Parts: sequence; C-alpha cells; structure tokens
Amino acid sequence: MSIIGWIIIGFVSGWLAGIVTGTGKTFGCCMDVVVGILGAFIGGFIFTYIQNQRFIPQFNLWSFFVAFVGAVVLLTAFRIIARLVTGRRD
Repeated sequence: MSIIGWIIIGFVSGWLAGIVTGTGKTFGCCMDVVVGILGAFIGGFIFTYIQNQRFIPQFNLWSFFVAFVGAVVLLTAFRIIARLVTGRRD
C-alpha cells in the first residue's frame, strides 16, 4: 500500500475511532492520522493473532476495519491509562 493510502485510511479510521470513543474533540487532523496508522498496526497484530494468518495490508474495506478496530483499542487504552494516572472518574 502506498503512503497516501496509509494516510487516508489512517485519517478516516483515527477520526471515526475518536468519535466512537469520545475523544474526537481533543485531537486534530495530524493526530487522527497518527492514531489511525498506529491503530492499523495494532489491529494487524490483533487480527493476525485471531485468524492465525498473516494480515496483508491493502487499500480496501477490510484494511479500514482493521485500522478502525486497532484505533479504538488504542484510544480506549489511552483513556483508561489517563484516568488511572489522574485519578479522575468521568
């Protein structure tokens, strides 16, 4: 997949994951891309473990879904850690 494909999938999946997890108002476009790309790596590891097959990144709907799930996992973990560190109960 080209770098442009990574950026597009990263942006859209990071943006949607931010909306789903409730953190969408705190990140900008660049962080959405970073969250989405990191989510793609995390989702790739998760789905490789579940399916016991190697995930091959391509520009399709499945790749977007994998990146979205990974980004949701990443943002959820981030929120849990932030709550533990700050001691807040939102």
